[in-house]
Amino acid sequence: MSDATTTDLYEVTMAMSYLQEGMTGPATFSLFARRMPAERGFLVAAGLESALDHLSGLLVGPDDVEAFASVLHRAPRDLAPLLGLTFTGDVRAVPEGRIVLAGEPLLEVTAPLPEAQLVETYVLNQLNHQTAVAAKGARCVLAADGRPVVDFSLRRTHGTQAGFQAARVGAMAGFAGTSNVAAATALGIPAVGTMAHSYVEAFPTEEDAFRAFARAHPGPVTLLVDTYDTEEGVRTAARVLRELGPAVHAAGSAIRLDSGDLGALARRARFLLDDAGLSGVSITASGGLDEYAVEELVSSGAPIDTYAVGTRFGVSADAPYLDSAYKLVEYEGRPVMKLSSAKVTAPAPKQVFRGLGCADVIGLTDERPPAGAEPLLETVMRDGRRTGPRATLGECRDRLAADLDALPPAARRIRGPVAPHPAVSERLRDLTARVRHRTEAHAGLVSSPSPSE
Repeated sequence: MSDATTTDLYEVTMAMSYLQEGMTGPATFSLFARRMPAERGFLVAAGLESALDHLSGLLVGPDDVEAFASVLHRAPRDLAPLLGLTFTGDVRAVPEGRIVLAGEPLLEVTAPLPEAQLVETYVLNQLNHQTAVAAKGARCVLAADGRPVVDFSLRRTHGTQAGFQAARVGAMAGFAGTSNVAAATALGIPAVGTMAHSYVEAFPTEEDAFRAFARAHPGPVTLLVDTYDTEEGVRTAARVLRELGPAVHAAGSAIRLDSGDLGALARRARFLLDDAGLSGVSITASGGLDEYAVEELVSSGAPIDTYAVGTRFGVSADAPYLDSAYKLVEYEGRPVMKLSSAKVTAPAPKQVFRGLGCADVIGLTDERPPAGAEPLLETVMRDGRRTGPRATLGECRDRLAADLDALPPAARRIRGPVAPHPAVSERLRDLTARVRHRTEAHAGLVSSPSPSE
């Protein structure tokens, strides 16, 4: 079964109806977050590459038609108009790694209406998850204040694909590595890992475990010291590392703390390591960490060299979803909008103009940028084909680093951030007023004269 069936059923029923009614004219849909999640001063555009992969490979084949017919309890011949459907449209999007704000389109699709409708679910799925986790990762890097952050999230993410995506957007955010071997191999990012408590428990003593691990891995090693008594574990690790000699302990070896009062334990561990002549041995901390815990440890002066973030990062635990939407904004050149309470949308294809300090303006696609501003959305697909090569992680990382540097300090705060609010251009405000009036009039809601052109 192809990815064509990875969609919500109503996308299929609508696409089928559009085809039956001959409604195949060009439609533009805009994907955006309605509001910023709590405790977020910014979002990070992510998920575009996997969305483009889906669009460029979409093909409704015979098996897909059979599946659609089966769930609709219809004869396959009734769904035959969908057979052979591909994506032939255009996509304009914010490149991955750019900072985005609530209300700003991350992506706009323009394609024949049935095509643009059918891809909604998959595209939303890819951008929602990855944008949320990328923002969490960027905040972890900010909290670490220059100290390396690594991804330990695979075992706790909601599926292995989500784990791969977390490793990727973590690297985009500036993580130094991932425990996910598949992601490290595919993406060319460093793989990191130590040992589990089960490894230590499998040996008669902690010292036996450490020595055996060092024999199997004669290069720099990281020893997990809190299986039993943490302080005694540090002493044992120090003894083993010292006996291995400078070639091992002075070349990137570390101990890992995974539980307890990490700040206090790190201070005691640092003292014991230094006292043993192991000032070159670093300390890695893990265990339920995210940007909040990391910020507290950093601000307290805890001598932790590397932070491993897992569960809370991989699922963006405090803000695990985006209140996002994929809404029709134009059909056959006619701007349209939704008026329902709390979910009003703005009509027409749009552009975001980025000014200094993330002073953004949302306008229409054919507007000129305000002085000193740059357009964010770029054409990344035309006639169903990519317009350029796949963005590298390095390019995405550089974009994010530059945008973070330009963010107001209040938006970068870990606790109580204040997100910038994009302005709306005068032309978009005027068009919205006209389309609202026209829509209300057609619905029989108003009878007053239309706003002036």
